[in-house]
Amino acid sequence: MKAIRSMILVSSDPESMDHGALEVFSTLQKQILAHGLEEEISLSMISDVSKKSQNPLVLVYPDAVIYGSVTPEDIPHIVEEHLYKGRVVEEKQISPYDLSGRIAWLTARKGTLPAENRIVLKNVGLIDPEIIDDYIINEGYEALGKVLKEMTPKETYTVIKESGLQGRGGAGFPTGLKWQFVAGEKRDKKYVICNADESEPGTFKDRLVLEGDPHAIIEAMTIAAYAVGADEGFVYIRGEYGLAITRMQKAIEQAQEYGLLGDNIFGTGFAFNIHIHAGAGAYICGEETALIESIEGNRGEPRARPPYPTTAGLWQKPTVVNNVETLANIPAIIRNGPEWYKSIGTPSSPGTKVYTILGNVNVTGLIEVPMGITLREVISIYAKGMKDGGTFKVAQTGGSSGSIIPASLQDTPMDFDSYNKAGVSLGSGALLIGNQDVCVVDLAKVLLNFFRFESCGKCNPCRIGNKRAFDVLSRIAEGVGNLQDLVDLQMLSNQLFELSNCGLGQTAGSPLKDILAHFQAEVEAHIKLKVCPAGVCPMSGNWEHQID
Repeated sequence: MKAIRSMILVSSDPESMDHGALEVFSTLQKQILAHGLEEEISLSMISDVSKKSQNPLVLVYPDAVIYGSVTPEDIPHIVEEHLYKGRVVEEKQISPYDLSGRIAWLTARKGTLPAENRIVLKNVGLIDPEIIDDYIINEGYEALGKVLKEMTPKETYTVIKESGLQGRGGAGFPTGLKWQFVAGEKRDKKYVICNADESEPGTFKDRLVLEGDPHAIIEAMTIAAYAVGADEGFVYIRGEYGLAITRMQKAIEQAQEYGLLGDNIFGTGFAFNIHIHAGAGAYICGEETALIESIEGNRGEPRARPPYPTTAGLWQKPTVVNNVETLANIPAIIRNGPEWYKSIGTPSSPGTKVYTILGNVNVTGLIEVPMGITLREVISIYAKGMKDGGTFKVAQTGGSSGSIIPASLQDTPMDFDSYNKAGVSLGSGALLIGNQDVCVVDLAKVLLNFFRFESCGKCNPCRIGNKRAFDVLSRIAEGVGNLQDLVDLQMLSNQLFELSNCGLGQTAGSPLKDILAHFQAEVEAHIKLKVCPAGVCPMSGNWEHQID
């Protein structure tokens, strides 16, 4: 590989493409040639780096500079000043070619590229996801070669077990133990499934990995297949993720061409094939047994458990089902060893966690940080504080299936064990940060409304309980509730958890439990005083109005 002076990356996520990323890329090519820099500069397109409001982006390495949002008219100045003369462009430039008088912002942010300790997102934004050689140059498929040539299947799942890796889809089940269960099944056929459904509102971490580093998932699934004795796998991708599906399919074809998928991988005689299955948009298919039913061509409804998929999964064969983020950790653990992985995070929850930050904060986007970080640190360090000087009041973690976290828990370490002891859930990785203007009754009502529509209806507790809970919350929000409603909400929360057939119904009651445990005074204000302290619910404007 020839030595280059600079590497230029142009974001190619759907938002960037809609705003002219291809034109920006083409103009960069022409300007680089015009200045005679083609031998010194590498130019590629990458998936997004989570700065939606500023797409398309142009990233310059090794300078650690991001320009955005960029138009084709901005490119000549960037190339001449930064790439040719070596001066970072930091001022506004008014394009003389734009008769509308538009101000072209060239917002350079030197040294502000993500500096987290990245494992899952190690390659995202740094390699071209459509070129397998880029992945191979960056340690790609080294872990697969190591396990196939130097390790037995038992040694492979033992390393994952010793690393302490837990499922990143929300449940936190030990990944190595799941692999061991499947490996122990003496059956003629086994499967590996990557759960890339990712239907949780506000969560897009899996999409970023699939779009930005698809070969990491292929390598991890192949390692899992070797460890458990499987010869076939499926990537179940949410149907709305068109770019992710396209890039995964291309990556599978490239891996097959290189002999890294299919028969006789690395000349070892091991065979494994991967297929892509696009979901139809049902939230319930994020639940692993409903996902399996969907792959089989059935309606996406959860199965009664036991038996679990590790015993009777896809077509009743032993099946490993792992989340995208979980799998993305596998190659690094194999390369570096379990002790290295355990040195990151907390003793009970090793490694890193990927979060999407949303809500009333100054900076939103995606971060990867060690397990055990606190909400206070996330908000102050990565989200750059509350927007407009607001006060942190509440965080909703993990998408709809997570918990409503009060300010009193913002110093609790964000790991599975600490959150379980605090009576809340870490969830899949979304962090919706709310200020003093958020009403917890309204927030819970929105979540229950989501659950009542997304329930598959197979079991009565979920189908009826979510509808009943939404009706009670609506009555409280409208100022016509009574104190018996608090008793009913607690009962519904308990029954949803204890009697529902799957994780959707079991976690649907979490918002009810959390607002009664941490915000009961605010809920009672809606009932006793007929007032919404945040001024959100329809029966009142604000406290001052009521006092007047």
